[in-house]
Amino acid sequence: MQQFFRALIILSLLALFPLGAMADEMFSLKVGYVFLSPDGEFSSSVSGVVDTKIDLEDDLDFDDSEELMAEAAVQLGSFRLSLGYLPLKFSGTSILTQDITFEGQTFAASDTVRGEMDIDLYDLGLTWYLINFDDLPVRIQIGPELSIKVLDGEISMSNRTTGIHEKVSGTVPIPTIGLRGRVGLGNYLALTGRVGYIEYSDNSFLDVDAQIEFSPLPMVGVFGGYRHLDLEVDESDIFIDGSFSGPYAGVLLRF
Repeated sequence: MQQFFRALIILSLLALFPLGAMADEMFSLKVGYVFLSPDGEFSSSVSGVVDTKIDLEDDLDFDDSEELMAEAAVQLGSFRLSLGYLPLKFSGTSILTQDITFEGQTFAASDTVRGEMDIDLYDLGLTWYLINFDDLPVRIQIGPELSIKVLDGEISMSNRTTGIHEKVSGTVPIPTIGLRGRVGLGNYLALTGRVGYIEYSDNSFLDVDAQIEFSPLPMVGVFGGYRHLDLEVDESDIFIDGSFSGPYAGVLLRF
């Protein structure tokens, strides 16, 4: 989280820099809440031995999450640089109906187990609006986007019956290539959408986002949208195959 706010300060300074030659510089900051539902499974491996694939809902009864999200962006002419923060934080407690293994430890059927997923998603993106019509009543912007997603966090399981606690943690950078578009009616109402995807080796990442902005005042507004993430990560000691999706809403500042 500290890395995000350091980068946010840098983007803020860039936005305040005198760039008179650029006719379209704009800084925006969005802060809101995101409501995500989990679906999928995960497992770990020890010395090459793959443990049980654990279902987020069926085995651990993971709840939906409600967390704080944020995004800062600088637009200079046809280019848009953004940095986003999205938490993937889920937890659940259940009585197991079957034996499962995590990090080499067996969690037996009928044991009470609590599982937690605590992952911070940092999203650094650069968009080049190849279509950038700003002299029409309706502004249209469409262009390719290159994004670097960094997943940083841990997954843990605690056996409330036996006291066993195991966790696995790590940081995984994932680049995606996609498209971003925006249709705006002046500075008051705008629809934006983006999609990014990558598939390599046994890993894949799909990110789809649709959003509406409403600014009754020139520098202040509200926004809302829907985010869908489809993630498959198969690294040396962790496997995740899941989707996380839901609505979000918040307030925005721009100048």
